[in-house]
Amino acid sequence: MTVPSPAKLCVTVTAATTAELVRRRDAVPEADLIELRLDGVGDLDVDAVLAGRTRPVLVTCRPTWEGGAYDGDERQREAVLTRALAAGADYVDVEWRAGFDALLARGGRRIVLSSHDFSGVPGDLLAQARAMAATGAGVVKIAITTRRLSDCLPLLSVRRELPPDVQTVLIGMGDTGIATRVLAARFGSVWTYAGALRGVGQVSAERLTSVFRYRAVTAATAVYGLLGNPVHHSVSPEMHNAAFGATGVDAVYLPLPAVDVADFQSFAEAIGLQGASVTIPFKRDCLAFVEAPEPSVARIGAINTLKRSPSGGWLGRNTDGEGFLAPLRRRGMTLEGCRAALLGAGGSARAVAVALRDEGALVTVHARDRAKAEAVAVETGSATGPWPPADGAWDLLVNCTPVGMFPAVDAVPVPLAIPATGVVYDLIYNPPVTRLLEQAAHAGAQAVGGLEMLVAQASAQFGWWTGHVAPDAMMAEAARARLSEFNANDTHLL
Repeated sequence: MTVPSPAKLCVTVTAATTAELVRRRDAVPEADLIELRLDGVGDLDVDAVLAGRTRPVLVTCRPTWEGGAYDGDERQREAVLTRALAAGADYVDVEWRAGFDALLARGGRRIVLSSHDFSGVPGDLLAQARAMAATGAGVVKIAITTRRLSDCLPLLSVRRELPPDVQTVLIGMGDTGIATRVLAARFGSVWTYAGALRGVGQVSAERLTSVFRYRAVTAATAVYGLLGNPVHHSVSPEMHNAAFGATGVDAVYLPLPAVDVADFQSFAEAIGLQGASVTIPFKRDCLAFVEAPEPSVARIGAINTLKRSPSGGWLGRNTDGEGFLAPLRRRGMTLEGCRAALLGAGGSARAVAVALRDEGALVTVHARDRAKAEAVAVETGSATGPWPPADGAWDLLVNCTPVGMFPAVDAVPVPLAIPATGVVYDLIYNPPVTRLLEQAAHAGAQAVGGLEMLVAQASAQFGWWTGHVAPDAMMAEAARARLSEFNANDTHLL
């Protein structure tokens, strides 16, 4: 039996000088192929760029009219690529629209014939792919701009329709195209590109290999993900991919920034998605298509987890409640008769109220919008209280609002007198210790951070999907590491 193999990894390297390009070429820690971008190099010496290399290279000199930095004479650019071919480059990238027929004929199987569409998905994509394949180039590279998850799917059709002996690299540019990069083997690509070209949605080689475990991802790898929009702030990919690696489950977890539920469903069916975490704004929308939601889902009115059913449909549950309770149980807190004040009247407040009510707590919902607070209170069998809660009126305070979340880390939802005997629970996990929790600790109260809930609800998701006991400590460490990196750089998570 043939064992599925991962697609290769091609790391893109750019620089302003020949010397710097060579230095960066040799500093790439892990790659099967290195793409040397000559456009943008001011003192270009093609022979020096290729001399002394220890790994295969792909030479690219991308013109501005195809998204690159080269804006000079096209005959000179063709001469540069011809020289790279003569100097022994393993591959040379030639744009389909360039008209470099002599170079294409000379290079043969060493040519990567490329096409980049920055406007969207071409209506004649399949015809274009067939025409490119008919040239006899070694690799047909097609990159399209995706604005929805389902924009990736025409690339699957391209791979199915082309002859099996035609090697392809098929890429969806943009955040909604990340699946085409991580699931390169499933899309039929011989390699994927990694690097720092964030404008086209590239993922760093380190993140691709360490977080998404790219070297283990094959066409047979099960796919899970995070349905939401936006999802770039989430640390769920770090947690779940770490758990898959630790338990030996052949699966990968991706961010899935869907435009709407229909977009997600189309993508999920075509990819064969096995499960998903669900976040804003889709927690309620998913109720419409699950086969058998668990009883708590109806009471909470939202889903945070999907799992493929035996019939091929979807099962749904909500792990927010058990995730919320887990840290309190670890601390041995008695919730029967506990006076719990919830700040906020959104979906998380509803899930927390249901969980606390089931434990016998006396729940009061507090929000600036009293009508919203009353709606949540009625739906969950709770009471409505004033904004802010009165001093001494609670034993457990739960912040279910986003106030205090990164980057507005100095904010607190309301000014409060916190008793030393109280417990303050902030559902925010970024930063791990919010200003509200700092105030609670200063008052001598117990402080519980949202990262504990995040890990606990993710642990329940993982167990439901896989049947394995989740490695909670490893998931927590993966989340903390990513939060630290994110906060330090204030950058996009993808």
